[in-house]
Amino acid sequence: MAHVPGNRVRDPGADPRTVCGMAFDVARVRGLFPALGDGWVHLDAPAGMQVPEQVATAVSTALRAPVSGPGGIFPASQRAEAIVDAARRAVADLVGADPAGVVLGPSSAVLLSRLADAVSDTWFLGDEVVVSRLDHPANIAPWQRAAQRTGSVVRWAEVDIETCELPAWQYDELITDKCKLVAVTAASGSVGTRPDLRKIAEAARRTDALVVVDASAAAPFVPLDITSMNADVVAVSANTWGGPPVGALVFRDPSRLDLLPSVAVEPGARGPERLELGPHAYPLLAGLVASVEYLAGLDDASVGPRRERVLTSLGSVKAYQAGLLANLINELRSLRHVMVIGDAMRRVPALAFTVAGVKAGDCVEHLSERGVCAFADSGQHGVFSVLGVGEVGGAVRVGLAHYTNAVEVDELVRAVAELG
Repeated sequence: MAHVPGNRVRDPGADPRTVCGMAFDVARVRGLFPALGDGWVHLDAPAGMQVPEQVATAVSTALRAPVSGPGGIFPASQRAEAIVDAARRAVADLVGADPAGVVLGPSSAVLLSRLADAVSDTWFLGDEVVVSRLDHPANIAPWQRAAQRTGSVVRWAEVDIETCELPAWQYDELITDKCKLVAVTAASGSVGTRPDLRKIAEAARRTDALVVVDASAAAPFVPLDITSMNADVVAVSANTWGGPPVGALVFRDPSRLDLLPSVAVEPGARGPERLELGPHAYPLLAGLVASVEYLAGLDDASVGPRRERVLTSLGSVKAYQAGLLANLINELRSLRHVMVIGDAMRRVPALAFTVAGVKAGDCVEHLSERGVCAFADSGQHGVFSVLGVGEVGGAVRVGLAHYTNAVEVDELVRAVAELG
């Protein structure tokens, strides 16, 4: 039987339900989401959060307004340009970057594929790229394809099977003088682990390897700063925090964009437009702007410029959910028939667990009958395949959202306890 990591006992300290400060009002936040009126317990955040009313309104308003292509002198064209500019500024405020380095597109997965095609144009036989077992396929598959196309070598950073940590020390050996790029996640949407990005990036700096960070799973929960992460490129997906289905790549140094081969239809494209293919979905970009404003307003006490409000609000979210997650993990670990996978010290509120004698598919069906949304993972791919989860019937995946409260956590634990 495979070894499934987890269930190290910790002293939770203070009551985790009171860890959060008073600034984060989850009841107020829940009122922003019409979708929560369906009566289900939505612990399906790893697939994307529900959409707040202000985002839906922004999209529908933009759909009704006259919007044309950019480049004209008439109002509808100027409105299109204003929406794109506002979207770049919003993403820049989210990650602490220059709007001139923000590339917009349909998803982070599509944009990472475009980036891989562009940067690998200068790779040669024997060059190397480092990826990790912890990452989502969106930040692995493009680099594997690029390596196969150029004859480069893919090297793997492994996870600790006990804790699901991604040890930073291994990068000192993995990154050689032949390394062109290091791709790593800011947080795992499967097991919650947050790697030490600064140490990983420091190892990459010694060989001038490009550092590409997929922050899609981290952005809804952790204040991001592209400089502090020491990343060259950061990818995000707006749907992970309740935004529309659009993504962005953020370059710390915008001048790098003009050094890459262009994929744009317009031959004279400059800056971010070099990696943007075809016309933008302007209503969705309007929703992207509204979604970042939503993040900035999660703490109703936040003040100042949007960047400062984003940092304050996500700091409050982080504190609130740390307590909620600690309570959930402790309650699940108290059930003898449940094994929580992983035990990372730094994490986002996503987790996976197995139930003894019950396949993951049967478990999520049981949860669904009790009004709880969760996912089953067969354990045949990604980080779960490395951990051998497939041999024990797969894993149940859940994740907390900004609108998750303690009552919903209790409902999940109660439903899982019935399987014992």
